[in-house]
Amino acid sequence: MNYEQWGYGPPHPGEILRDQILPRLNLSRTELAKRLGVRLSQLSDVLNQRRPVSLDMARRLGKAFGNGARYWLALQMQHDVWNAERDDTMDVKPIMVSAHALAVKSRVNADARQ
Repeated sequence: MNYEQWGYGPPHPGEILRDQILPRLNLSRTELAKRLGVRLSQLSDVLNQRRPVSLDMARRLGKAFGNGARYWLALQMQHDVWNAERDDTMDVKPIMVSAHALAVKSRVNADARQ
C-alpha cells in the first residue's frame, strides 16, 4: 500500500492491533495480554506506539493470531524504515564503490554459500 499519497507512512503494528484487530474480535487489552503471556503494561506500550514490536512480541502475536512472527516484524520494519528515511540527522559520508568491486564481492559470497 502506498501511504505516502495520503501524506503519512505505514502504521505502527500497535495501531493496527488497537484500532482494527481488537475491536473486531471484541477482545480487551487485558485479555490479549493474558493470552499472550505478557504484562498489560508491555502490551499497552505497543498498542500506544511507545514501544516497537520486539521479536518476542512478534512471536507471541504470530502464534496467537496464526499469521507468524514475520508478519508482525514486517509491519514494524515498514513503519521503522519509513520514519528513518525521513531523518536527515545522520552524518554519513558516501563511499564510492565501483560496479566491478560489487560484482566481485557478490561472486565471492555466492561461492562461499555453496
